[in-house]
Amino acid sequence: MAADLIIYEFSRSKVERGDFSHFLGLYASDKLPTGRRLRELMNTMTFFIKGYDHDGREVHSIPEIRRFYAAFHEAWPYWLYFCNLDTEELRMMVLSCLPSIVAMKVDGKPNVTVEYDRLELLHFLSRDFGPMTAICERARMFEPGIYDRTKAVFKYFGLPFDTEPP
Repeated sequence: MAADLIIYEFSRSKVERGDFSHFLGLYASDKLPTGRRLRELMNTMTFFIKGYDHDGREVHSIPEIRRFYAAFHEAWPYWLYFCNLDTEELRMMVLSCLPSIVAMKVDGKPNVTVEYDRLELLHFLSRDFGPMTAICERARMFEPGIYDRTKAVFKYFGLPFDTEPP
C-alpha cells in the first residue's frame, strides 16, 4: 500500500526568517516513529515555498531560498529518505544548497537549463547517505531495502550506480 504524499509548504515570511520550527515540531528525529510506521514515510514528502510566484527567478537562484534550504538541510538532513522521488522538488532543494549553479533561459524553450558541478552534487549527497541509512535502520529496513533506496536516489539525480546488490 502506497502512503499518501505529505505536502509541506513554507511561506515567504518563514523563508526570510529562516523559520522551519513548525516542521521540526512535527518531524524532528525525536518525533519520528520507528519500524513499519517510519518505513511508510519513505518517499512521501514534498516541499514547496509559497510567496515567490511573481518572482521571475528560478527557486534555486533566489538567495533567501538558498539560505533557507541550506539551514533547513543542516537542521534536518533526512531529505534522501523522506523526499518523494517522483517530483522535482528534491532536485530544486539540493540545487539550492550547492555552492555554484548556473541557470540559463534559452529563447523559445519553456524550461531553464541548470548547470552544476557533478562533484559538488556527489559531495552533497555523500554526506546525506549517513543520515538516510540511520533512518532506514530505525525503520528496521534490511540491506536490500537500503540498497534499493540508494539506487533510486542515484537514478533520480541521473548518476551512475554500479554497486552490486547485497
